[in-house]
Amino acid sequence: MALQKLILSAALTGAATNRSHCPHIPYTPEELGLEAKRAVDAGAAIVHIHAREDNGLPSWRTEVFEEITTEVRKHCPDVIINYSTGAIGLSIEDRLKHLPATQPDMAAFNMGSMNYAIFSKRNKQFIWNGVFENSFDDMIKVVTTMNEHNICPEMECFDTGHIRNAEPLREMGLLPDNACYSLVMGVMGGIPATPENLIHQIKQIPEGAFWQSIVISRKQWQLSAIAAAMGGNFRVGLEDNFYLPNGEMAKSNGELVEAGATLAQMIGREIASIEEARELLNIPKKINS
Repeated sequence: MALQKLILSAALTGAATNRSHCPHIPYTPEELGLEAKRAVDAGAAIVHIHAREDNGLPSWRTEVFEEITTEVRKHCPDVIINYSTGAIGLSIEDRLKHLPATQPDMAAFNMGSMNYAIFSKRNKQFIWNGVFENSFDDMIKVVTTMNEHNICPEMECFDTGHIRNAEPLREMGLLPDNACYSLVMGVMGGIPATPENLIHQIKQIPEGAFWQSIVISRKQWQLSAIAAAMGGNFRVGLEDNFYLPNGEMAKSNGELVEAGATLAQMIGREIASIEEARELLNIPKKINS
């Protein structure tokens, strides 16, 4: 039996890197709108977006998210917009305030607390580190807000325990049936990005649930191939990895999505259109979008 079509996500910008790391990272709403179009034209059905100020620093101003929504919808009227809610040192209320104003189709739902760091093996020191707090009380606030505004939760699981953290929320009736599992790998403080770990994580997912791999680092291509072969979906984009399979730095999110689509097709997976992705995920287009 043929596998269902594969849904490609594109993480356009992230929050931890800047143009000193990759000169092609988009910052402004206008740049994000154009990058969204490049990603969609290459095959992405979902764009995952962090907001930034024009100088590249992370932004949580609602008006910036509103400008991003306008620009993305101008270039890609139908794409599934997925906004970040993850931040360190910010209250859960501030992390959520843009959702009612922008009404995205999806939003990231971080499934547990963890140490979150960037470590330099060369210099043998942490470049950056912090504690990413996501208590069950905060998680209940997050998913309740998403439910109130008909936003599909994209459950970002950085380790095996995070997958299990969905269980009590499901028992409480807080998780909708179309909530998605994202298996995030390669973040210092979370599960390492290895084929064995990815297969272990996949085995934890409830049968029939949508899932995708999110791999931070150049190991993305190897593990994306495994995800595709095992019937899952995967995410690419400048947030996660700057480099194409041949080792060249990508000049846009579109180039990374194109490489992801080619990889999936080589394994025998067709790429889902935006309309097909909405049907598979049960995310109808919102009238006001």
